[in-house]
Amino acid sequence: MMEYTSLPMNTQSEVPTRPGFLEIENLVKSYPTPDKDNFVVLDGVNLTIGEDEYISVIGHSGCGKSTLLKIVAGLEKATSGSVRLDGQEIRQPGAERMMVFQNYSLLPWLTVRENIRLAVDEVLKNANRAEKISIVNQHLAMVNLTAAADKYPDEISGGMKQRVGIARALAIRPKMLLMDEPFGALDALTRGKLQRQVLDIWENNRQAVMMITHDVDEAIYMSDRIVLMTNGPSATIGEILQVPFEHPRDRTAMRNSKEYFELRNHALNFLDRYFAQDE
Repeated sequence: MMEYTSLPMNTQSEVPTRPGFLEIENLVKSYPTPDKDNFVVLDGVNLTIGEDEYISVIGHSGCGKSTLLKIVAGLEKATSGSVRLDGQEIRQPGAERMMVFQNYSLLPWLTVRENIRLAVDEVLKNANRAEKISIVNQHLAMVNLTAAADKYPDEISGGMKQRVGIARALAIRPKMLLMDEPFGALDALTRGKLQRQVLDIWENNRQAVMMITHDVDEAIYMSDRIVLMTNGPSATIGEILQVPFEHPRDRTAMRNSKEYFELRNHALNFLDRYFAQDE
């Protein structure tokens, strides 16, 4: 049998490329309720992510994975505990962390090029006009959208819209990319193609990535490690699995390997176990 880097609850992995890049320590998130008892969403989350590591977070609906991502993004505040990026406490949104949403979040009155340029103008204020044009063109090419640069969002497909969102996020050169089910709204063929394109971009421009997903196969294909969340309320990290495949990855070869099936079954059994407990 294959051996996994699998951690018990409320422990922190020490596997990342650069320890201490993103550090989540004893994180708790709760909300007040009318009966004065707090509703605890996340309870005692500990996680460290390296500066060029691709992490997927997976779990059943209601396990707090999107809440965790929003706290890292600075869109929500932890009730207690700490979240630090490169040694600095995260207290609010910042350009060093860019978010890619499932619903694209493009401005419909701007073209593909203008949506990317808007982010560049907002963040890279010291760049001159020629530099900004070059950055936009570079990232349009990176996601194969040069030919669609002057189209509006309602003139392009869902997969193309998501590529615009990814290009916009990468164009401002963030330290970390945060993705909340970025392929969830796409059909299976488009999703597989975009997964490969995103992985190509990441393999050539390494940075920290934290991705929320429901899809075990997607998590294995794209990630260095998979964070498995227990069910909510009071969700926490149940296990962290090390993905044993080197980059760049061949999806077909992976899926035909014994290691792939063992890792996939391990993750699914974890999720089934918590689903059964919830029932």
